[in-house]
Amino acid sequence: MSRNSNGGIVAIIITIVVVGGLIYVGLANKGTPAASSSLTSPGSATDHHGGTTGPTTDLSQLLNRQAPNFELTDHNGQAYSLASLRGKKVVLFFNEGMMCYPACWNQIAALGNDDRFKGGDAVALSVVVDTSKEWQQAMDEMPELRAATVVHDVGGPVSAKFGVLKTASSMHYGQLPGHTYVVIDADGVIRHVYDDPNMAIHNDVLVKELAKI
Repeated sequence: MSRNSNGGIVAIIITIVVVGGLIYVGLANKGTPAASSSLTSPGSATDHHGGTTGPTTDLSQLLNRQAPNFELTDHNGQAYSLASLRGKKVVLFFNEGMMCYPACWNQIAALGNDDRFKGGDAVALSVVVDTSKEWQQAMDEMPELRAATVVHDVGGPVSAKFGVLKTASSMHYGQLPGHTYVVIDADGVIRHVYDDPNMAIHNDVLVKELAKI
């Protein structure tokens, strides 16, 4: 075989190798976005917080103002209103309720099982958007929730009054609250507000804020 023939064969082999390599790289790159994307469980807080959002409410505007009037009912049908709670310091924990497991459930249970919020001059109300029947399922799954005072803001009208539907913690922006605290003094004036996108338990902080008023 001549030198030219050998050269032609080598050129063909090199071409095949180069083309094959390009095809391989192209296929590998095609899968890169999926491999590098941030994957979370379907119901995780991170997944919800990555959704569509907009301008958040400046909750500081609530400070030192009279709290909006409200009347909410607990699982047993007992009503709680701004007027009926006058003379007591009130913690309102606005949250998504059933769909916010485990973060909101843990905070609700922590409030309900903390003696510092029982009796005396302070009361802690966990405000959920679920119906009483729906919340029964949560209590069946997590008995610790039974000790909490949970009131039902079905449809979110009270949450809207307090401006907690459009906060950084809102997992369903503009529709449902996320993880927001409002502390009201004995005269019905808002003295502390805090929104927590990290959805932690804030009992100790709340007790300190109550002690200031």
